[in-house]
Amino acid sequence: MNIENTSRQRGSENLWLDAAYKALVESGVEAVKVMPLAKTLGLTRTGFYWHFADRDALLEAVIQRWEEKNTGNLVRQTQAYAETITEAMFNLFDCWLDPDLFDSRFDLAIRNWARNDADLQNRLDRADEARSTAIAAMFKRFGYSDAQAKARSMTVIYTQIGYISMQVTEDWDERISRMPDYMEVFTGKAPSSSEFDRFKARHPLPVTQV
Repeated sequence: MNIENTSRQRGSENLWLDAAYKALVESGVEAVKVMPLAKTLGLTRTGFYWHFADRDALLEAVIQRWEEKNTGNLVRQTQAYAETITEAMFNLFDCWLDPDLFDSRFDLAIRNWARNDADLQNRLDRADEARSTAIAAMFKRFGYSDAQAKARSMTVIYTQIGYISMQVTEDWDERISRMPDYMEVFTGKAPSSSEFDRFKARHPLPVTQV
C-alpha cells in the first residue's frame, strides 16, 4: 500500500475542518455535510471517517475552533500588558481589526446557527458571559467599580455584537479614525497620541484595500 497516496485520499483533519468552516460561514450549518465537503475537497467520504466519527463530531470540532479562536483570543487580549485603560482597550480593539485574532464572519455564522440549536445557544451565552467577564475584569484592573466595569463591558460586547449582526462595512481609514471616539465612549478617557499611533501602526491598510 502506498501510504502517501492513501494519506492524500483521506486528507487531514484540518483540511476537513477548514472546508466545514468555509461552508458554515458562506452558507450556514445545513451546508456542512460530508458528501458535499468530500466533493469540494476532491476526497472520498471514507477519508472523512478516518478523522471524524460522524457529522456531529465535525460540527463539534467547528464549535471548539470558534470557542478557542474568538472567545479565547478575546479573553487573552483583555489580559495583555497595558499601562492604562486606554492602552488595554486598544489591545481589545485589535480583535475587531485582525481576523486572525477574532473572526467576525465565524461569530455571525455561530449566532445564526444557534437560533435553531438550544445547546449551541447555551454555549454561545456562556461565551458571551466569558467575554463580558474578561472585559469587566480589565476595567476593574484599572480602578473602575464593579458596577461601572460590568456596565462598560456590556456596552463593549453589545456594540460589537451589533456590528457583527448588522454586518457593518466601513472604509478602513474611517473605522480607524473613529477608534479614539469609541475609546472615550467605552472608558470615559481619551487615548494619548502615542497610544493611538502605536495602535494605527499595528493596523495598516489591508492589501486588499490598497
